[in-house]
Amino acid sequence: MAADYLEELLDIADLDGDIDIDVDHGRAAVEVVADEAGSLRHLVGAHGEVLDALQELTRLAVQTRTGERSRLMLDIAGYRAGRRVELTALAEETIEKVRTTGEKLALAPMNAFERKVVHDAVTASGLVSESHGVEPSRYIEVSPAAEVDSSSED
Repeated sequence: MAADYLEELLDIADLDGDIDIDVDHGRAAVEVVADEAGSLRHLVGAHGEVLDALQELTRLAVQTRTGERSRLMLDIAGYRAGRRVELTALAEETIEKVRTTGEKLALAPMNAFERKVVHDAVTASGLVSESHGVEPSRYIEVSPAAEVDSSSED
């Protein structure tokens, strides 16, 4: 259903693109790819804002047809894949700084996708990360593992 919705969108906008469908971490992953590099750049927008909006619209279209909330992830022209690499590097730098200083470190605000990538990397390292604030200013704070109250872990 998501692929059909996106195909219609590409047709209306007169854009060429192929739709790839996969499952990533138990969630539908849909990617719009183009033969010509940069031809879909405006569907990503500055800092992925247009991509985030298109993802929400696609989720709503699926929900309208199925009656169930969709958690699909949309990528366009590899933007999220590239962003994941950048965010993993940022998380690794932050982990190293927190380990070296033993102090908490707050990162700049991020969207939900970006926070998830960082949370996953921090968790894998054995440190702790928590989200604070409200959208669009929601950010992550990374702490040494020793600061965790083990009774609050689930």
